[in-house]
Amino acid sequence: MEPKLQQLLDEAEIRRVHIRYCRGVDRMDWDLIRSCYHPDAIDRHGAYEGGVEGFIKWAAALLPDFECTQHFTGNQYVKVDGDVAYAEHYAQAIHRTKPTGDAPAMDWIAFVRYVDRMERRNGEWRIADRMVVLDSQRSDPVPADSAPLADFHIGRRDKDDPSYQYGLA
Repeated sequence: MEPKLQQLLDEAEIRRVHIRYCRGVDRMDWDLIRSCYHPDAIDRHGAYEGGVEGFIKWAAALLPDFECTQHFTGNQYVKVDGDVAYAEHYAQAIHRTKPTGDAPAMDWIAFVRYVDRMERRNGEWRIADRMVVLDSQRSDPVPADSAPLADFHIGRRDKDDPSYQYGLA
């Protein structure tokens, strides 16, 4: 295959791994998240630093405390060098907290960059080392009258989400 075409295919697959990761987090699909990492990968995620299985265990304990999460990916810079690549994915990670007592629900918005060392092993790109870099954050109160509209399909954080009906995984 022509080198330039292979480079474009590699870059597209690396971007796809990151988007798959974001989807896995937002749907709390632990197998989908796991599929983004090599088994011996390291994740440095602020409060968590360690292996993939530990990261998934940490996320599985933390994420249900939010009503929903949504990761919106913007710029993605990828540099491929053979079977190793480096990627920087800009993202806005939105976390809706649940109301507690007199405190309203809040939207905690983290402006982050996922800085990855990717490796292609057995023909498959996955994360070998990930560092989440926090650039900024803010919290916004959610008005009490902002309940979802009754005629919308409501998102779920599991495999009962409408997107799974179309075979997205």
